Amino acid sequence: MLSRTSEYALRALIHLAQHEEECPVSGARIAAETDVPPKYLSKILGDLARAGVLESAPGKTGGFRLALPAKQISLLDVLLPFEQFERRRCPFGNHVCSDVNPCNAHDKWKKVIETEQRFLRKTSVHDIALRMSPASPRTAARGRKKGTRS
Repeated sequence: MLSRTSEYALRALIHLAQHEEECPVSGARIAAETDVPPKYLSKILGDLARAGVLESAPGKTGGFRLALPAKQISLLDVLLPFEQFERRRCPFGNHVCSDVNPCNAHDKWKKVIETEQRFLRKTSVHDIALRMSPASPRTAARGRKKGTRS
């Protein structure tokens, strides 16, 4: 249900949270270790810095770091620059779907959206970073190709 841009933003933030002691981390390193195209990631990191989620340091030894401790950054904070949560279209094609003019699935679908919002608000980058190994998606994919599980 999330855009590819949002998925890449989450990967980058989790990576930064897992490597906080090494910050600032270059965009090129984040791209390589999260298997995200560098030019695409550069735009995403810039958007997150403009949104106040990241801080950037220019120069050869520069890079990106979290603007706040990972415990204080919700997944919603990461996604807001890229997702339009308040203006979702009806997935069932009703062009005027709303609480006033609901489609047949509106009430149930609204509960799904509210559950998603609650999860994104209450879950921090730190919560996710703790549960994931620092291995990059590329490393994990290589391991699976060789017949091992990650």
